[in-house]
Amino acid sequence: MRRGLLLSLLCVSVGALTGCQDETEITTENIPTAGVRFINAVPDTAGAYGMDLRFVDDVESNAHFRHVYRSGANTSSGVTASTSVQFKAARAGSRHFRIFLDDSLQSVASIVLKDSTVELVAGKNYTAILWGNSRTGQTPAMKLSFFEETVVAPGANQTAIRVINATGSPIDVRAYEGTTVPTAATWASVAALTASTHIMVDTGIIKFNVTPAGGGTALFADAQLLAGAPAYSTAGATGRLDIEALPGTTVPGSAVTLIVFPRSVVGTRTPQTAAFLVPAGSNVWDRRPPYIP
Repeated sequence: MRRGLLLSLLCVSVGALTGCQDETEITTENIPTAGVRFINAVPDTAGAYGMDLRFVDDVESNAHFRHVYRSGANTSSGVTASTSVQFKAARAGSRHFRIFLDDSLQSVASIVLKDSTVELVAGKNYTAILWGNSRTGQTPAMKLSFFEETVVAPGANQTAIRVINATGSPIDVRAYEGTTVPTAATWASVAALTASTHIMVDTGIIKFNVTPAGGGTALFADAQLLAGAPAYSTAGATGRLDIEALPGTTVPGSAVTLIVFPRSVVGTRTPQTAAFLVPAGSNVWDRRPPYIP
């Protein structure tokens, strides 16, 4: 009994001492980050699951994983979007990345298509796009483009739109609302493997008509751009807007791009379904509308 009492008193004493210790403050690093996204626009090569872009100088959870050709192009309600294309946080500064084939075979997955170093600035967004043909003698030849996304903030009731030409030939693009395709091109002779400038348009449902430069049959049925959706409240009309707006041409402050992809090269490891054996357009967003709670 006496021994049990002594042990109890000892436990109380230790607990008292422990409770009187100063609190320890642990400061975690506030990592400066930029946003990076990857687009796979190479029509004639891939691993079984496409390609990966990975930063190899630092361990980060920002790998751009399993980008099949056209980066996950998926059609819903008549609008096609490259669902794998996302801005992911990457530590700012001088960064080293590689683009690999994605495959279950290590011998294939270790093949590096591109190796590059870039300078990332905190708070800015960047696009990495691998495009052109990888096979010797085919034009345009495969190349990597890495550029900052500098989108001027659209005005009230406006959105910004743009086209990226990932095909091997120049194109004319006409942006329009309604049912009448304009005579004059919005962007004329957009060169192969280049991006047009953004232009500001009033909000609405916007379509792109894409033809060879100088005229001719449209490369595909006119493509509707991402429409987006306004912010809303899960609590009802009088509640706080806790769900952010989805970027699109009906949501002011957004910026949207249509990427014009060529067909997959027959007999290669890029997708060979009917949808990939013709040119096609796929949407990505470049700028989210500002969040207003």
